[in-house]
Formats: sequence, structure tokens, C-alpha cells
Amino acid sequence: MSVWSASTIGNNPPHSYTNSRSIHWCPNLRQHKCVMSGETPLQSGDTLHTPAYLSWRKLQLSRAKLKASSKTSALLSGFAMVAMVEVQLNPPDQTKVPPAMLVAFTVCTTLLVAVHMLALMISTCILPNIEAVGNLHSISLVHESPHERLHWYIEVAWAFSTLLGLILFLVEIAILCWVKFYDLSETAAWSACVVLIPVMIVFLAFAVHFYMSLATHKYEVTVTGIKELELLKEQIELGDHDSRMNNLTLLDQNRMM
Repeated sequence: MSVWSASTIGNNPPHSYTNSRSIHWCPNLRQHKCVMSGETPLQSGDTLHTPAYLSWRKLQLSRAKLKASSKTSALLSGFAMVAMVEVQLNPPDQTKVPPAMLVAFTVCTTLLVAVHMLALMISTCILPNIEAVGNLHSISLVHESPHERLHWYIEVAWAFSTLLGLILFLVEIAILCWVKFYDLSETAAWSACVVLIPVMIVFLAFAVHFYMSLATHKYEVTVTGIKELELLKEQIELGDHDSRMNNLTLLDQNRMM
């Protein structure tokens, strides 16, 4: 799809634009805002209170979430695969590690890689479609992005990568320490679990506090927006009332004349 909304065939830039502003010249600058006009959609004040601008903000947030999810998932899944490959296990007759711990290590590693791969797949499939529209810097084209239709997939990728994936990674560390050091020292294996418990509590507390703070912030922003709309409604009604009173006054004066 072309960046310009109209064809540029047969249009030549004016002579005054050929030197200093030729790189920003657009043949239909008065009709629309495009990338070549040198003005991003965020610079035009008349579009800050429209549904298209709200959708544009959601697009930017979805793009940031997908980028963070893809990077985090690729990194942590790589660590999990390296840990599973590089760990050295003794034969069953030469180890004191409980079989249940080996099963837990296998299940946790598989779940960790599967969760992060799912988040990475969602991010890889959706992100290019959002990037293609976001890089155009045009609010009028925001409806071509699938970020609102695929909103739940984006949230699933974000939750799998940041919340569930990180919890599984912390559990993976504890189980790996148990499998690795149990034959050498049981104290070292138990110390990993003891250290991980407060870390897990702090992690969950921060996650709950973060999401509660984010929900509170969104609620306050929504309430502020509603109050601004009510104030704007009152101003419009006051203006209409004043205009009607002025019209009645003019009619009365005309009748008296």
C-alpha cells in the first residue's frame, strides 16, 4: 500500500520547495497527513481527542508489549535449554537425588520452554503487522492494524512471558540447584529453596502491587476524562443557551422596530 493517499503522477513540486524542503514535499499536503510531509500525527493538536488517536495509543502499547515479550521469551527459553543440556546427571545407582525431583525438573523445563515458545510465536506473528502500520506514523491508517482484534492474544503473550514464564524460571533455578548439588551437599540443595522462597514472595507481591497500581492509574485517567467531557458538555450547553438568548433578543428588537 502506498504511503500517499493519492497518486503523484504528473505532480511536480513548486520551485520554492526544490531546494530546502524537497525531502518533505508532499503533493497532497492539504488533504491529508503523511510521512513525507515532515509532520508526525502526534504534532497535530486536533487529533488528540479522537477515537483514532486512542486506537493509536493502544497500537503503541501493544507494539511495546510484543517487543518485550519476544526478547524475554527468547532469552529465558534459551537459558532453560542450555541448563537442560549442560546438566550432568549420575546413573540411578550412583545418585541420591529423589526420582520425583528429576520428574519435576523435566516437567518444569518442558513447561518453561513451551510457555516462552508460545509467547514468542504470538509476538513473531502479530508484531510485523503492527510494525507495518506503526512505522507509517499516520493516525488515519490505524484501523489497518490488527492490534484491537488480536488484543487477547497480545495479553496472553505478555502474561506468559512476564508472569508465568518468570515464575517457572525461578522454580527451574531451585530444582536445578537441587538436582545439581544434592549428591554433593544436601545443605546446598536446601539453601537454594530457602533463598528462593522470599524471592518468590517479593516477586508475587510486586506483580500484584504493579497490576493494582496500573488499574488504579487507568481508573483515575478514565475518571478525569469523564469529568473533562462533562465540563465540555456544560460549556456547549451554556454556549447554546447564550446563542438562543441572543437570537430572542434580536427578534424582540426587530419586532419593536
